[in-house]
Amino acid sequence: MQTKGYLHQIHPVLPVWDVVDALDFYVNRLHFKIAFADDSKKPKYAGILRDDVEIHLQWHPAEEWEIEIDRPMLRIVTEHIEALYEEYSEMGVFHAHTLLRETAWGTKEFGFYDPFKNGLTFYRDI
Repeated sequence: MQTKGYLHQIHPVLPVWDVVDALDFYVNRLHFKIAFADDSKKPKYAGILRDDVEIHLQWHPAEEWEIEIDRPMLRIVTEHIEALYEEYSEMGVFHAHTLLRETAWGTKEFGFYDPFKNGLTFYRDI
């Protein structure tokens, strides 16, 4: 029998205009931990971890931000969605219309954008 390839994890790379600012947001407001950075003072590439989720942050030059383009939208499977919603609510990361809601496609979820216009949706199946 032939061995099949197996997909184990995914580490999405989010574009940011300042990796230090991005690390501050994800570590101090979303409670991720720094996994690595390519430079300790002025990183251009870094990874963050929370539980089993790893996200990479990559610097992109200012001229890329002048063009209005769609940014990534991550959907992160979450346990204890209500507790996470409360935690992030207390950190002031939500936009005015952020709600924990049940969807027509059978999930309970909430979402918001980071300071770099990358979308983050946290959800669980209901």
